[in-house]
Amino acid sequence: MTIIRLLPFIATALICGGSVIVEARQPKQPVSQQKPTTAKPAQPKWKLFTAPDGRFTILMPGTPNRNTQAQKTYMGEINLETFIVQPLKQEVAYIVAYNDFPYSYGEITNPQAILNDARDMALKTTKSNLIRQRSIRSLNGHPGKEIEYINAGGKITKSRMYVAEGRLYQVMAITTKKQQKTLAKTITGYLNSFQVVLKK
Repeated sequence: MTIIRLLPFIATALICGGSVIVEARQPKQPVSQQKPTTAKPAQPKWKLFTAPDGRFTILMPGTPNRNTQAQKTYMGEINLETFIVQPLKQEVAYIVAYNDFPYSYGEITNPQAILNDARDMALKTTKSNLIRQRSIRSLNGHPGKEIEYINAGGKITKSRMYVAEGRLYQVMAITTKKQQKTLAKTITGYLNSFQVVLKK
């Protein structure tokens, strides 16, 4: 599905972007009794973010950048919405993305088939190997899947996907092996904070 192929490229480009490279090349600070700052990255201020349409909330480390892209698919034109935060001095990107399905497609397609397709496309387009996966549900009962995978460059993505009310949500954290160890609890807290807000 074209709409799902685009997202991993956006996410991978972020973590490979200039700010991370610049940070990696900064000269080391003079030796002191304190531990190097790279061991304990500066913690950004986390705050609750509510989607512009009010249909999801999540804790994010700053105000996300929003990007909307229209994509033509076999189902017709679909908009992919992404919300991205990449904290300074951390090799990590926090991303929430979603796309709405045409009503007929969302009604007749099994949610697990959509989740499996999203997983397969993420692995294929990023040329990644699956580390682990499990079935999950949102706090209000929508079907989901959690996957973790690693690409050839060593970038690790932990993603939770949900199908809810005609929409596919993808909540991701992309980081390096080194930062994953430091940020493991933070990433889990971020993923746990995601909530689908039901239509009224």
